[in-house]
Amino acid sequence: MIETKTGASVEFRGLRREFGDVKALDGLNLLIEPGELVALLGPSGCGKTTALRVLAGLEQADAGEVLVDGSDVVGVPANKRDMGMVFQAYSLFPNLTVLDNVGFGLRLRGQGTATRQKRAQELLELVGLDTHAKRYPHQLSGGQQQRVALARALAIEPRVLLLDEPLSALDAQVRTQLRDEIRRLQLRVGITTLFVTHDQEEALSIADRVGVMKSGRLEQCDTPAALYARPATAFVAEFVGTMNHLAGTVTGSGAEVDVAGQRLKLAEPGERPDGAAVRVLVRPESVTLETGGTARITDHSFRGAVTRLTAVLPDGTTVLADLPSVTAAELLPGTTADVGFGSRPVLLASDA
Repeated sequence: MIETKTGASVEFRGLRREFGDVKALDGLNLLIEPGELVALLGPSGCGKTTALRVLAGLEQADAGEVLVDGSDVVGVPANKRDMGMVFQAYSLFPNLTVLDNVGFGLRLRGQGTATRQKRAQELLELVGLDTHAKRYPHQLSGGQQQRVALARALAIEPRVLLLDEPLSALDAQVRTQLRDEIRRLQLRVGITTLFVTHDQEEALSIADRVGVMKSGRLEQCDTPAALYARPATAFVAEFVGTMNHLAGTVTGSGAEVDVAGQRLKLAEPGERPDGAAVRVLVRPESVTLETGGTARITDHSFRGAVTRLTAVLPDGTTVLADLPSVTAAELLPGTTADVGFGSRPVLLASDA
């Protein structure tokens, strides 16, 4: 029987890592609570994988501390850090059965045959592959192989589980199923987990908190809901979810912005003088459409409970709007509508 246990705390303090002129990590600070699953999200080269590799002991930081349960592990060899790791590549041993693959780490730790086979069988049952114990990796699907890799990582009962884009090699349907499975297992085992991905849907659906990185720095780390609804910076707002980029003019002593004749409050007032031309960020679900008016509906994309509409303003600006499908049924391509941008304070684009 697999027992639930409390995971370790993990903390990065002032972590720096440079590759020539590139700052892969530029003073990274992050605390992961025991048993928490934190996803690092960001564009290629932002430093998320480097952070994971430094924690694993596969990269050495140039400066800073890596604390696990309060003890600095910088300088501790990778094989002494008690980390379980799952890579994008499955990395299973082709000449070993599924059961022996899962028990391989226990074998290295000197566990007897009976003990490691019992533990491996329990883990295979946990990931739903107990009937596949005697098969070889080439006899499994990609999703099944990744389940075996996950079971192998958990078999040694690591203090921390590290997941380095483990789902990116799988097709969309399997990826969705396996990410839900990973979350279920992580909650059941109670292991502290750092999950690295470039897929925002993956990060938002699986994590307790998501850290968005840019140029080696952590822009924001928050719950998925807070990250989406209250982004701390324009970069986070643009990177997470879909945004309309609309031309606007600062007004109201820098506290508001005029967009297509509508005055909207700025989430960060006073940064630019009145009259400054800016690009305003508005999420599609904040856009309202009502029949009649001067905007022309050009596209109608049904997505179940929500329909995404594309409207073109008289000046040629394209606006995306997500409306309840019942409401959107009246707004077919070719009809016209009044466009509103809601009452929520807006951010300005980072390059505005």
